[in-house]
Amino acid sequence: MTIRELEPKALWNNFYALTQQPRPSKHEEKVRAMLVQFAKEHNLECRVDEVGNIIMKKAATPGMENRRGVILQAHVDMVPQKNNDKVHDFLNDPIETRIIDGWVWANGTTLGADNGIGAAAAMTVLAADDIQHGPIEALFTIDEETGMTGAFGLKPGLFEGDLLLNMDSETEGELYVGCAGGVDATMHIGYNMEACPKDYVACRLTIGGLKGGHSGMDINLGRGNANKLLFRHLRWVAECGIRLVEVDGGSLRNAIPREASATFVMPREHKECILAEFDKVSGWVSKELSSVEPDYCMKYEEVALPEQVMTDADTQKLINVMMCVPNGVVRMSSEVAGLVETSLNVARVQTENGTFTLMALLRSSVDTSKEALAERLVCLAELAGGKCDLTGAYPGWKPNMASPLLKAMQETYSKLFGTEPKVMAIHAGLECGLLGGIYPNWDMISFGPTIMSPHSPAERVNIESVQKFWQYLLETLKAVPTK
Repeated sequence: MTIRELEPKALWNNFYALTQQPRPSKHEEKVRAMLVQFAKEHNLECRVDEVGNIIMKKAATPGMENRRGVILQAHVDMVPQKNNDKVHDFLNDPIETRIIDGWVWANGTTLGADNGIGAAAAMTVLAADDIQHGPIEALFTIDEETGMTGAFGLKPGLFEGDLLLNMDSETEGELYVGCAGGVDATMHIGYNMEACPKDYVACRLTIGGLKGGHSGMDINLGRGNANKLLFRHLRWVAECGIRLVEVDGGSLRNAIPREASATFVMPREHKECILAEFDKVSGWVSKELSSVEPDYCMKYEEVALPEQVMTDADTQKLINVMMCVPNGVVRMSSEVAGLVETSLNVARVQTENGTFTLMALLRSSVDTSKEALAERLVCLAELAGGKCDLTGAYPGWKPNMASPLLKAMQETYSKLFGTEPKVMAIHAGLECGLLGGIYPNWDMISFGPTIMSPHSPAERVNIESVQKFWQYLLETLKAVPTK
């Protein structure tokens, strides 16, 4: 069986169409062209705004003209992550899907169910002639995963409806009414190179086998951060004469890093002792993370000796910075049980042309807490003689527990499934915070099917939950109140 045979077929066929369009963040040209063509084929009013978002409109079905207008919203970009042994070009290759034990997976890459399922649901409503609904507008945003460029660039005055259904949350049976805000931090610290000392040998240390995951949804799971673990190993032997040559770890700000490596040199006479210390540290890490990272691995290999290495002072400086930079959960919410309030993901580290770059994503549902954490990074960079740029800040979404849309969706879920939905706030960043700033009159709810391990090659979506999500969406559209 292929995903095109799953129920509801129309939704899964639209999702299949999305998997055939390369759509990593900031490269949405092909999927945008597909959606514009989709609108033409279904005689839908369609426009592309100045930043590249796609907006479609569909009239109410007969008898539903007096209902309040609904905006169906999803983002079309996806996080491009793959296993090391997987050959895949995210700019050109389609996503290969497979069905395993009631879940849809990709083959060694991210699946793009985040947020392809939401986009496919909107497409299915727009194309259908047998669904009851009031006036429908659809907003397909771009670049949600690497800066929310589409939401940032949206202009006021483009929509007539005032009820927004964001279909980008990832646990069926949960209605989200609030989310964290975020800011990108990029630290730059200079370093100097000099001739490699005599009688040294070179080695590459690699950390791998980690699960990674979504830096908002999964940050509280205690998973290993490859960048932090790499420098933990290096710190343990920092006084043994090692000199860094290059560092490369992680990839995207919103993905917990799964792999990282460092090339360094060490005195030949200390080689065996240093490697033995690496084994010792790795043993500690394996025990500490055994329940959450069973596939964690560390390896080292001798490599060609470079002509230039980092100075001893700069080697120690970068190791110290990486040991001091915070990572993971910084504070849990004191108001919402189990909710992460503030976190930081040390997502990417790299040395190039005399500059060490650290890229991080900070999240918090409390703006002042987010700002204080950002200043910690600014101060740390300044102490190391560098700087830290803060960019792309976006606000959180404050819950409105008196929302009429929330009340209607709670009642609809209870009637449909015989149980109450959970009302939640989420630590991940949803576009609702930005959209609500542009359209303050919107009443917004976020919901979706169950998606596990987004932003990693283990991403998968539960088939049964997609069926429930679709059924719930249809009943929600029927129950939209009158104007």
